[in-house]
Amino acid sequence: MKKTNEKEPNDLEEQIAMLTKQKEYMQKKCREAGEAIIKQEGKYASLTKEFDKVCEERDNFRTMLGDGKDDTR
Repeated sequence: MKKTNEKEPNDLEEQIAMLTKQKEYMQKKCREAGEAIIKQEGKYASLTKEFDKVCEERDNFRTMLGDGKDDTR
């Protein structure tokens, strides 16, 4: 008769195999997430540069055309 708290070796082997697969899956997903983050950081940097250029162009147009403010006061 078996004790209720004893486990068979197969149970532990199956659990190890399951946990190993889970670990590999999680590692894969972490790598994918890391790649996605790197891509997003690149896009963010590019958009930040573009935004700065647009703001500078806006400021230049305001200076050239006058923004309705009297700067001599």
